[in-house]
Amino acid sequence: MSFHKLYYHFIWGTKNRLPIILPEFESDLHRAIAAKSIELEGFIYAIGGIEDHVHVAVSVPPKIALSRFIGEVKGNTSHFVNHVIKPDFEFYWQEEYGVLSFGEKNLSAIVKYIHNQKQHHADGTVQSQLEQVSP
Repeated sequence: MSFHKLYYHFIWGTKNRLPIILPEFESDLHRAIAAKSIELEGFIYAIGGIEDHVHVAVSVPPKIALSRFIGEVKGNTSHFVNHVIKPDFEFYWQEEYGVLSFGEKNLSAIVKYIHNQKQHHADGTVQSQLEQVSP
């Protein structure tokens, strides 16, 4: 593998931003996101979110287009929820996503922000530039 230090913060939501990431399967969903990311040779630093969206801090190898990476992660995890977890509703992600690149010196701040998603949303302390999915 070639050397790289590429850091990305992905944000994507449920279809129509419905609050369908339920507490009873949220951790399984996050594990599925991590597993697919690792399968694609990504390195996960943090996964978090609330009932209608997810944040992921990850390094993605340069041989994989970011659109392919996120498409495969989203497709795999919606399939996982619908066919393994099998909730009483259909689970879909919205088509859009946001992605920001950042430097290694910002990694700990991004990880902290992602890990504290529930608190940021409860307190109204979200950072709008880190929550944007579409223009």
